[in-house]
Amino acid sequence: MAAKLRVTQHKSVVSTTKEARGTVRALGLHRIGQTVEVTDNAATRGMVRAVDYLVTVERIDDGEKTS
Repeated sequence: MAAKLRVTQHKSVVSTTKEARGTVRALGLHRIGQTVEVTDNAATRGMVRAVDYLVTVERIDDGEKTS
């Protein structure tokens, strides 16, 4: 299982661009304080980087041990 990112919206999208509002919505966020877990890949990292002033991010390791 792949690692995930926990993304939390901490600022409003009211005074942002249409593209930023769409990116926040595409991440699955709808209101301030909402948290979602998304897969950690290049596409979602790019989306998070584009709206980094609106969200906070933390990495969640899958906890799976390999031997």
